Amino acid sequence: MTSKNLHALLVTASVLILFGTTGVAQMGGSARGAGSSQASSNGAGRASGLGAVPEDFVKMKLAPGFMVGLNVLDDPDFSGSFRIDEKGDIAVPILGIMHIAGETASEARVQIQKRLQEGKILTDPQVELTVLEYTESEVTIIGEVASPGKHPLLSPGKLVDILALAGGTTITAGNQIQITRGIAGGEPVLVHYSKATDPKTVEDVIVHPGDTVQVKRAGIVYVLGAVNRPGGYVMQEEGTLNVLQAITMAYGTSILASTKTIYLLRRNPDGSVVYVALPLNKMIHGKGADVQLHATDVLYVPLSKFKVIYSDLQNVINSAATTSIYLAEVR
Repeated sequence: MTSKNLHALLVTASVLILFGTTGVAQMGGSARGAGSSQASSNGAGRASGLGAVPEDFVKMKLAPGFMVGLNVLDDPDFSGSFRIDEKGDIAVPILGIMHIAGETASEARVQIQKRLQEGKILTDPQVELTVLEYTESEVTIIGEVASPGKHPLLSPGKLVDILALAGGTTITAGNQIQITRGIAGGEPVLVHYSKATDPKTVEDVIVHPGDTVQVKRAGIVYVLGAVNRPGGYVMQEEGTLNVLQAITMAYGTSILASTKTIYLLRRNPDGSVVYVALPLNKMIHGKGADVQLHATDVLYVPLSKFKVIYSDLQNVINSAATTSIYLAEVR
């Protein structure tokens, strides 16, 4: 073989090796890509085929309308699907009526297991209890919250988390929350709640599915008369508000106000009305005790007659001066 033929053969071999290797690399890459794509597709199929199980599903309390599946490994006669009736009961063959509403699936399973043992039906029963169908449990949140209404709640939760479901409390929320028990029953619970409340105390308050949580409106105090911004003002935080704070919230007294004495109008629970004269000047200078206000109290700051007369006189003088200037310019 001549040197030219050898050189041509080497070049051809190099080209074949180069393209062959590249082809293999591309094919391998395509195979991996297809495998990854298939895996992703399968994974997506699994993700879309199965609904996400809520985090609190295990703690979910059984309630009327649920369907549970019972499987006793040692005796199939007990096995089957059972719908919890409106009383919270299921009728199990041989065992009879069993009340399982208000329990978790695990607690109900233990109850059935004990019944089999105590009745000497089975010595060591292996019981499985699963939730096949469940009704969407809800909590009703009303009052001073951002989004009042019914919100999904599968299992008991802390009050702070329940309020978060409704977007939290509004600026007009008071410091009292009433919880009316639904499925659990019992007397309504009144909770003292505000930003200053000890978080640990509030965390101990548990709300159950079916409960109604009512965030009550804060008390309102009305400041009227000779103030810069008369109106109603919310008793926020701890629900307390004194006279000086209320006057400050109304942007202080106006220049025509009589600050020596102001008046408090208070309606008693029996419907009677009390009028109280308050020495505002002494309060401002620390010579008189401030007064705590109640919800629906009305503070009235009167006008000073002297200041009104002086203001009217000043207006007359200013008007006369303006008229004189105008007449002089006309002449």
